[in-house]
Amino acid sequence: MSQTWVAVLLVGAFTISFKAAGPVLLARRQLPARLASAFELLGPSLLAALVVTQAVGGKGGIVLDARLVGLAAAVVALALRAPLIVVVLVAALATALVRLV
Repeated sequence: MSQTWVAVLLVGAFTISFKAAGPVLLARRQLPARLASAFELLGPSLLAALVVTQAVGGKGGIVLDARLVGLAAAVVALALRAPLIVVVLVAALATALVRLV
C-alpha cells in the first residue's frame, strides 16, 4: 500500500475517532464556541494539506507539473458546482492533456 493511501486512511480514522471522542468525553457538556469551531476545521485542513502536498510535492522540494493543472481544473469544476464524478474526469483529462503536450 502506498504512503498516500496510508495517510488517507490515518486521516480518516483520526477524523472519525476525533468526532466520536467528543460526545463520549464531554457527555452532555458543550464545548466553548471558539474551540468547537476550531475542531470543525481540523478535518478539512488536514485533507487540504494532503491534497497540496500530493499535488506539488516532490523529492526534496516543490514540483510544478501536470498535476497542478489537474488540480486547478478540479477547482474550477468545483466552483461551477459540477458533480464529483465530473470534477474527477475534468482533472484527469486536464492532467492527461498537459502530459500529452
